[in-house]
Amino acid sequence: MKNNSCCIFLGTQLWVALAVLAVLASPTLAAGGAHIVDDSEVETPGTCHLELWVSRFVPGDGYGNVGPACTALKIPWLQFGVNYQHYWDEAVAAPLIGPALKINFQPAAEGVGFALGLNAAVNAQTGELGLASLLALVTVPVTEKIRINLNAGWSYLNDENPTAFFWGGQVEVSVGWDVTLMMEAFGRQPGTIGNQMGLRYTPAAHPQFDFDLLVGTVFDQDSTKFFTLGVTLRF
Repeated sequence: MKNNSCCIFLGTQLWVALAVLAVLASPTLAAGGAHIVDDSEVETPGTCHLELWVSRFVPGDGYGNVGPACTALKIPWLQFGVNYQHYWDEAVAAPLIGPALKINFQPAAEGVGFALGLNAAVNAQTGELGLASLLALVTVPVTEKIRINLNAGWSYLNDENPTAFFWGGQVEVSVGWDVTLMMEAFGRQPGTIGNQMGLRYTPAAHPQFDFDLLVGTVFDQDSTKFFTLGVTLRF
């Protein structure tokens, strides 16, 4: 991603990537993974998952993510995970690591899902806080095949606009053949807005896997495009 300032560039990448709080709730309709907007659902109690994805920004910057997370049987409303993400561009390489929590107050199966998502990450090289966020996560099941996810809250980035309001909206549609179509828009105000869309394939014969193919745009001065490939394994 190209921008007038290396600091602005890195901050935009950090925000776009770590706005995602790793969650996978159901094998047929689930946000999380490489999606920017998250849903309200925690991982199935007694289950863990490992999320892996790589995003490539045109003309050549990007980041990679490794994110394990679990929900314990004895605490079925809490998901705890750790994210490691490595960012690179022509001038900066920034490895970040930190915890990600999701507290579910009401599952979507009861009508409207509501949760709080918290995360933070420090630069593994400098020890400086790279970002933190506290977001309200809402999931509205419209039909058995359509869900709407809404996010809003506070976000911090170690850049020129450290504190800002984050918002996001997403529609998920199960289109058949074990495929879910996702469309989302998101923003950090003051800051940047963007959108992303893509497909998630969860094979019925092996529902412990998700495969994501996504394309998005950050509406900065260059309208930077990015492409993402992701895999999730539940165990």
